[in-house]
Amino acid sequence: STTEKPILLNNIADAEAFISSAEVAVIGFFQDPQSPGAEQFRLAAGQIPEVPFGLSSSAAVLSHYGVSANIVALFRRVDSDRRDLDMNNRDVDAKKLTRFVRMNELRLVTEYNPVTSIGVMQSSLEFNLLLITDKMSPKHPERMRKFRAAAELYKGKILFILLDSNLKSNERVVSYFQLKKSQLPALAIFHTPDDEHEVLTPDEISVERIQDLCNRFLQ
Repeated sequence: STTEKPILLNNIADAEAFISSAEVAVIGFFQDPQSPGAEQFRLAAGQIPEVPFGLSSSAAVLSHYGVSANIVALFRRVDSDRRDLDMNNRDVDAKKLTRFVRMNELRLVTEYNPVTSIGVMQSSLEFNLLLITDKMSPKHPERMRKFRAAAELYKGKILFILLDSNLKSNERVVSYFQLKKSQLPALAIFHTPDDEHEVLTPDEISVERIQDLCNRFLQ
């Protein structure tokens, strides 16, 4: 409900607890919580129910995070990164704010698509592991469970990415790794600075297989 979102953060302890409790957290720093920018922030918060939004107009909180008023900051746990959006520009509305969050939110497992690809490319993590798979497969939920469990083990080291082989926009990525549909699901680990990569086409996705591939590649 609108009364719960965004959550008011009255002090530094509240703000720190809010950020550490989620994979992705968004805070609007507004001197005037009733300003037009803050109103657009509230509208965006309502459109992205799965991401927690907080709002603070405390001078101590603003100072702690090194921001002036009318800044929206997105905090990502996966690579300890932060992205800021200047709300002093009158052009920034709820739609642009929503796009900013969608482009920059990275989770333990990020699904690759034209919007999230920007955040993936800008990530501070140099190692990416792709699970290239058919999301419509009856085995998909179990594969994702194992992929997510492995992602927990490499937090801050490797960015785990889900790539749906059914999407036409992903065909280029699948062909880059020289994979045919008959070889899927596949795991592809990638080092972004030099394009070095390794591809595995296991009969079954398991946490152990993912660990073996990651450890071998990291070494």
